[in-house]
Amino acid sequence: MRLIDLSMEVYKGMMTYPNVAKPAIVEMETHREMAKSIGTDQYGIDEITNHCMIVTGDHIGTHIDSWGHVKPDAPRAEGIPIEYCYGNGVVLDLTHKQPGDEITVADIEEAERKLGGYRIKALDIVLLRTDAAKRRFEKSYLTDHPGMTKESVHYILDRGVKVMGIDAIGFDPPVPKMFERKKFWEAHRVMREREYYHLENLCNLHEIPAPYHSFTVSVLPVKWRGASAAPVRAVAIV
Repeated sequence: MRLIDLSMEVYKGMMTYPNVAKPAIVEMETHREMAKSIGTDQYGIDEITNHCMIVTGDHIGTHIDSWGHVKPDAPRAEGIPIEYCYGNGVVLDLTHKQPGDEITVADIEEAERKLGGYRIKALDIVLLRTDAAKRRFEKSYLTDHPGMTKESVHYILDRGVKVMGIDAIGFDPPVPKMFERKKFWEAHRVMREREYYHLENLCNLHEIPAPYHSFTVSVLPVKWRGASAAPVRAVAIV
């Protein structure tokens, strides 16, 4: 068994989606300060543990969007069904798509044909590989990625899929392209019509070996009450 980490490291200064609060991780008490405040330094134990304060938005790093992120009366992060977040994984190769491109139904069909006869089935977790995450340490990561159309989301959902994810900062095309086309977060807004969940900021999808469907994926979310998304430690189990 091999575990492949599909999750980004979260740190101060990382690339984040526009208007999302950047993360801050601050050490509030060092190992020595803890020993002094507790009083063990008087007995020769001058280092115990340290403690950090973490301040972050709910759409930082590798995360899953709740149904309530787009549909106001739907459950938030604490209501994401965990039975949808662990199961058979499928990687669709979309690395030929260029920055700003739309990922169409035809693109999904073509990528599925490359799976050697495998057909996406109900409750598969579909991972959209664009390789945009290889630029996650660069400013271009904010704009140089393709994104899903509402039609392609519906096409995958029609197979019985509930969770899908992308290795890009957004599930839709980049913000400038959405304004250029006058098509705003249409992939997200499918949630207003039907229940589904998607992941953003996946990485390392290129490390998952062929045949790109015979593996398990875990994307279990933190149970944040009232949040519109939750961080996940996404892992492929090959």
